[in-house]
Amino acid sequence: MRHYSAAQTREALPFPALVEALARTAQDYADGTVRCPERSVVPAPGGSTLLLTMPAVSQDLLVTKLLTFCPDNASTSLPTIQGQVLCASARTGELLFSLDGPTVTMRRTSAISLLAIRLLAHGPVRRALMIGTGTQARAHCEAFAALYPDSMLAIRGRTPERAASFCQQQADLPIHIRPEHPQEDPFDVVLTVTNSRTVLYDEAPSPECLVIGVGAFQPDMIEVGPRIVRNSALYVDDLAGAPGEAGELIQAGIDWNTVQPLAAALRTPPPNNQPIFFKSVGCAAWDLAACRVLAPQPSP
Repeated sequence: MRHYSAAQTREALPFPALVEALARTAQDYADGTVRCPERSVVPAPGGSTLLLTMPAVSQDLLVTKLLTFCPDNASTSLPTIQGQVLCASARTGELLFSLDGPTVTMRRTSAISLLAIRLLAHGPVRRALMIGTGTQARAHCEAFAALYPDSMLAIRGRTPERAASFCQQQADLPIHIRPEHPQEDPFDVVLTVTNSRTVLYDEAPSPECLVIGVGAFQPDMIEVGPRIVRNSALYVDDLAGAPGEAGELIQAGIDWNTVQPLAAALRTPPPNNQPIFFKSVGCAAWDLAACRVLAPQPSP
């Protein structure tokens, strides 16, 4: 069984192929041919370390992501999150390979955002605003550079200095990235990629601007304001997980019967005359999609 390092995992998951695998897997998940049980979280006795297990199965692959979360590592040189994605053949049970878990999470999460843009944006994407300057912001910059290299990414950070520093750190990417300017022209896409517990973006909703919430993965977190959520057509990547994790939707008190899975947009285009809010919460099915990039199956 081959083991991929973080750098090797990044190289093995190019964004164009990953977005295509996610589109196929999102449809399979909606059709019930991909299954992913609820994530298991088990704390270590007497400590703060957690073991997280996220399985997903399909007709072609068996996938499990094993992660450890150790907050005490924040004061050391060790990462707080470590782990692997293990992939096996569904036909034989043979273990095929393992990928670096945190790298898979970063890349498939940003690739889901790019799939949402492809399916839900009403027009060409030339100008995007990203709120956040962490590791997920870097992953989204890489995804935009791969799929929308002619677009412009404006960055809003906690401070102007942090935004400027972040933009300088992305100078290796073949895309125009700069700090957000005061009184900018409207954006085609706005993405929020933080762990905020206060609203960061609450502009008047517009059909011309797709809003994507990536952070706020707990009920008490929020990035996008309720007026956007309540006045938009709502899509989520995982309709099963969102009611317990999608902070903006939970706090806005929406009717979950009005929320559609992203896979619905694969068959039916979104409404042209309505603002759209897409919420990403993630699930193990997207880890399976990443594994499909390395273990592609022949078309039936």
